[in-house]
Amino acid sequence: MCRQCGAHFSPSAPRPKPVIAPRAAARPETNVARETPSLFRRFDNLWKANRNAIVECFECKRKQEVSGAASSSICPSCSAHIDLRDYKVNTSFSRSIRTHGEVHITAKGDLSSSNVRCRRALVEGRVRGNLECDEFVRIDVSGKIPGRIIARSALIERRASVQFFRRLRVGNIEIRGKMSGEIVADGIVTIRKHAALEGTVRAKGINVEKGGLFCGQLVIGRSDLEQGELLSNQQVAEESQVKPEPSVGVAQPLAAR
Repeated sequence: MCRQCGAHFSPSAPRPKPVIAPRAAARPETNVARETPSLFRRFDNLWKANRNAIVECFECKRKQEVSGAASSSICPSCSAHIDLRDYKVNTSFSRSIRTHGEVHITAKGDLSSSNVRCRRALVEGRVRGNLECDEFVRIDVSGKIPGRIIARSALIERRASVQFFRRLRVGNIEIRGKMSGEIVADGIVTIRKHAALEGTVRAKGINVEKGGLFCGQLVIGRSDLEQGELLSNQQVAEESQVKPEPSVGVAQPLAAR
C-alpha cells in the first residue's frame, strides 16, 4: 500500500514499458548562413580571457587589476560601477557611454551622443557628438566629421578622405590617407607617402615623408605662451634689478630785485 495515496500495488508485477515517441525525420539543412567566429577572433577572445588589465575608476581615478574576461567591475575605493564591455554602433546612437572597452562605429552608425568615452575606437561612420579615447582611435571613413574627437593616438587610414569641422586633439597622429582640418598634437604629426594634410597644425614636431603633401599653417613648439613666459627668468631678474635713472632738475628763475 502506498503511504501517500493509499493505492495497492504488487512489487513482483511486471513494469510497464516506457512509451518512446518516434523521432522526427531529419530535415535537409537549408542554405542559411551561420556566423562562425574566425580563427583570429577566437584567438583574440582567448587571449583577452587569459590576460589581466589595469583600469582606472572614472570617479576617484583609482587603478585596479581586472580580468580580461570580465564585463564590469566595482571600484574598491568609491564603489562606483566600471563598465568593461565593447560597443558596436550600427544605427543612430545618442546615449552616453563610459567604458574601458572598445567602441566600433560601423558604416551605418551615427554617433550623436555628447559624452562617449572608451579605451579604443574604430570610426567607419558618422560622428556628430564627442568621442574621447584613452588610448587609440582609428578613422576609416570618407566624408565629414562635425563632432569632436580626443585621443592619445590617432590613425587616418589609407582609404580615408575625411574633413574635420572641429579641432582634433591628439597626442600623436599618423596620416596615411587624406585629411583636412585643425590638429593640436602634444607629440608628432606624421604624414606618410602619398598622404595629404590640409589645414592648421600645432604640434611638437612634424614628419612628412617623401611623396607626402602638407598645405596650411604650421606652428611647431608651444604656441600658447604669453609674452612674459617667453622671457627667461634670468632676463626678468636682470631687468628688475636695473636702477631708474635720476631725474634731472630744472633750474628755477631767480626773483627780480
